[in-house]
Amino acid sequence: MARFSGGGYLTFGVLALLGTRVPATLARGPRGEALQHGQSGTLPRFLEEPVDAYIVKSNPIKLRCRARPALQIFFKCNGEWVHQSQHVSQEHTDLGTGLKNREVTINVSRQQVEDFHGPEDYWCLCVAWSHLGTSKSRKATVRIAYLRKNFEQDPQGTEVPLDGMIVLHCRPPEGVPVAQVEWLKNEEPLDSPNDDGSESRGGHNLIVSEARLFDSGNYTCVASNIVARRRSATAAVVVYVDGGWAEWSEWSACGSDCERQRGRECTAPEPKHGGRLCDGVALATDNCTGGLCTGGDVALYSGLAAGVVTVVLLIVAVTLYRRSQSQYGVDVIDSSALTGGFQSFSFKTSRQANPLLINSSMQPGLTVSRTYTSPMCFQDSVDKELMAERSLLDPLPDLKVKGQRIEVFGKGEAERAEYRVMSHPQTFPRSPAPDCRGVAVGMTLGRRGQNLLAPQVPSTPGRPLHRATAAFGHAGGRLVVPNTGISLLVPHGGIAEDTTWETYMVIHQEDGAEIFLSPAVTYGPPGLDLSCPVAMTVAHCAEVAAGNWTVRLKRQTQDNKWEEVVSVDEESTSCYCLLETHRCHVLLDHPGRYALVGEPLNQDAAKRLRLAAFGSPDAGNSLGFTLRVYCVDDTPHAFQEVAVGERSRGGRLLEEPKMMLFRGNTFSLQVSIQDVPQLLWSIKPFTTCQEFSFAQVWAGSRRPLRCAFSLERHSHSSSQLSCKIAVRQVKGEERILQVYTSVVESEKGVVPFFTQSDCTVTSQTGSRAFKIPPSIRQRISATFDTANAKGKDWQLLAQKLHVDRNLCYFACQESPSSVILSLWEAQHQDSGDLDSLASALEEIGKVQSPRTSTLSCSRQERDSEFTQLG
Repeated sequence: MARFSGGGYLTFGVLALLGTRVPATLARGPRGEALQHGQSGTLPRFLEEPVDAYIVKSNPIKLRCRARPALQIFFKCNGEWVHQSQHVSQEHTDLGTGLKNREVTINVSRQQVEDFHGPEDYWCLCVAWSHLGTSKSRKATVRIAYLRKNFEQDPQGTEVPLDGMIVLHCRPPEGVPVAQVEWLKNEEPLDSPNDDGSESRGGHNLIVSEARLFDSGNYTCVASNIVARRRSATAAVVVYVDGGWAEWSEWSACGSDCERQRGRECTAPEPKHGGRLCDGVALATDNCTGGLCTGGDVALYSGLAAGVVTVVLLIVAVTLYRRSQSQYGVDVIDSSALTGGFQSFSFKTSRQANPLLINSSMQPGLTVSRTYTSPMCFQDSVDKELMAERSLLDPLPDLKVKGQRIEVFGKGEAERAEYRVMSHPQTFPRSPAPDCRGVAVGMTLGRRGQNLLAPQVPSTPGRPLHRATAAFGHAGGRLVVPNTGISLLVPHGGIAEDTTWETYMVIHQEDGAEIFLSPAVTYGPPGLDLSCPVAMTVAHCAEVAAGNWTVRLKRQTQDNKWEEVVSVDEESTSCYCLLETHRCHVLLDHPGRYALVGEPLNQDAAKRLRLAAFGSPDAGNSLGFTLRVYCVDDTPHAFQEVAVGERSRGGRLLEEPKMMLFRGNTFSLQVSIQDVPQLLWSIKPFTTCQEFSFAQVWAGSRRPLRCAFSLERHSHSSSQLSCKIAVRQVKGEERILQVYTSVVESEKGVVPFFTQSDCTVTSQTGSRAFKIPPSIRQRISATFDTANAKGKDWQLLAQKLHVDRNLCYFACQESPSSVILSLWEAQHQDSGDLDSLASALEEIGKVQSPRTSTLSCSRQERDSEFTQLG
């Protein structure tokens, strides 16, 4: 035997295979003599060879070899011999033949496979020795098994007519081994075709050539391999039936009116599952005397005259009733006063492009219908245009809630609502005032009729990107920077009477050592004098649901430093912050520049990123096409900046943007392009994968993060481009952007950047800016600002509206209820549903236990606390 360099012993056959010369003295033993003299025997024959294997998670796999006759067996992996100490060997002699059987196993770990970097997969084979020579087994590959989370293509819901074709596409997630696909209908497996053989599968797609009513349901594509099982999004399939007329009935006997009738029913077939109703009339009439009978005309005209008189009397009665109600002579206002601006209506849908999911228990014969709540003309019981010139309801000193009604008692002075800014000698500031970065405030972005995405001159790094201005008076109003998620609510009565302030908001994109979770917003002018706080709404990108952040509101001082105003989780009398999933509502007393800044508590803290892919042809190369991928904070303002830049470049959005969570684990963000058709397109070498550092993404920057992929088609006949763009954080989430687009100008399909129909409206003044009618708001404030014996005060109002975390702040206000309602207005600015407020007032009416208020402070205390911030 010879000593092997690894410390074990190998036979001379192994040494010979390794290229080591076998000493003569070693070959003279019994085995050596057998080789020299050709002792009879056979070459090893494998009874069991190693098979391909997959490593699941971190569990090692075993490779096994068994051969006969065999003096020794060793494994060789990736061209290298496996050390003898890693082999587990068993040997026994076949009693019938006297030949030696040997079995050897080795373990292969996940680390070994990951550390191997070769042109092919990790592989192993075994070599067996006998007296006559060696034999090699087959190669067995070892791969790490996985199955990605996201489907490359989810099935989409559809509506098809009876006997039509149902096609549901499914492309499972990438995986090793390749995932097997099965379909579920209403959570039950589809194991076999229908009885008539109408169901078939093309690849992973589900195809039903002739749809039946029982084919309606919720379909799910399920992909699985040895690692995991994934479910696609559920697709609702509706098989509908259009109605058809049955045969006409026989004509009826001729009546006294000289007419006969016949009818038919829409039952051949009956419309089902949202199918179209029958066209035409169900009842037909005919003059049964050939037009010679005229006796029925008198009865006809008499009936028409009676109907006209009845309608006129009804109109007069309704008019008199509404006129009496408009004078508010009755002291009872129904709770519908809060919801009168919105009404619900139902209608039957027919083959909509995006159907609702069908409940698995729904019977085929049921009618599919949907209910929508749509904003109607918002009014305070009378027409809004007349309200500007007429007095509203007198403010009442008390309000009680009983059951489903809101009752008000008492009388007071009339109030008026402003709808336009009037030129007044006390308008401040008298001229456009520059902000702290030298930009004129008199400019308004996005006036009606102006294209928000038109090419613009790029701003310098020190200039703000978006702004809006409006003049507000005593009636207050709302200022909005379109498509940014930023708005400012100036409450009614916040500005003194006979005074108008030109108010502005400016948005800045900050960067630096701080982790900015929102854009910086400046509102002013600096000398703005208000008697109550304004409500500013700011969109943010923090994933706050898990509680992994400490979020703070900070204000920029005159020396451009950021100082803390308040922590969102702490109580303060200087400011109030209400943090929601995607935005934050802040009550402020002093103008300035504010921003939300985050401090991660652990590595699970995450920011939401919005991923978008744009494309455009290369100007200097007719065969070239450029894909640009953006990774920006998931705020409307950040994506607005991307959209403005892409519109100026002539780019188009190739797929709906996607959101992903970027965690604070210090790992980078990788963007790669995959599945480019090599026969049709080429891409620049070494550009298929690009990377952003952790600091670039985490801390943010003034400019959107962008990477570009330059592709070139091989000929002008190649007009279609399909590929995948994978965006992945190392040891984090991954998102796939699927690109299917035409690069020919005439075939462009542009995905719209925005869908808001009113995205150019920047301001509303007077009562039009508020959801709560001014008269109702005044009564609620007058009622709850004064504590009563039953404890129905502003603290109970805050509790029912779920804003009772920092009651000290409201206690410092002159009218706590009015400030609470301003915060409610800011929360519900995007929806007109007043039901939540009405429900809260109804719940308060049922409260019986007394409450007493123990919170008190002064406005001077709040102002002194705020001025300490500089």
